[in-house]
Amino acid sequence: MTEPPRPPGSGDPGNYPPDPTSPGPYPSAEPPTAPLSGAPGPAGYPPAGGYPPPTGDQPPSGGYPPAGGYPPPGGYPPPGGYPAGGAYGSPGGGYANNEDKTWALVAHFGGALGALVSFGPLGFVAPLIAYLARGQQSPTVRAQALAALNFQILWSIIAFVLLFVSWCLLFLPSIAVVVIQILFGIIAGMKANEGTPYRYPMTANFIK
Repeated sequence: MTEPPRPPGSGDPGNYPPDPTSPGPYPSAEPPTAPLSGAPGPAGYPPAGGYPPPTGDQPPSGGYPPAGGYPPPGGYPPPGGYPAGGAYGSPGGGYANNEDKTWALVAHFGGALGALVSFGPLGFVAPLIAYLARGQQSPTVRAQALAALNFQILWSIIAFVLLFVSWCLLFLPSIAVVVIQILFGIIAGMKANEGTPYRYPMTANFIK
């Protein structure tokens, strides 16, 4: 059926068509069956403006992470994220390079070998060579060689003196001296291999 004509003045004041959802003569009035303010609308949806504000944990619209949240391309760590010394590290034990470690071992193990070969008096030769060859270029080698050199000089002197006396004493004192030189030279060499400075017992500082 068609709507009967309305009397003058009771229609829409403008040129817009009447709101089809408004049952009464007042288009702006809320329908009597409209839900209360804040109540969910049809199909369980909250009214316009009723959504809670987004929190910082939620990504922005579109599913993209916020600016600055992307990882570096290629899976590489960010600049400055690499460990000190790179992935390979230093030769270990506080040595700057393998050459320094080699000369430190020469000073200690060479002193023990020289004492063994010469029966005592030449235990200082290898530490002296390491000190002269590498001691001026590397403070680490210098410290290691000086420690071995001071120890071996003292006991080389003792071994040299006792060599003359031991002819009457069946070489027993000389054997004890050589054993001391060899024993502590090996111990110092093992410590140097681990990168740990070793302090010789029963030594003297002839060279500083």
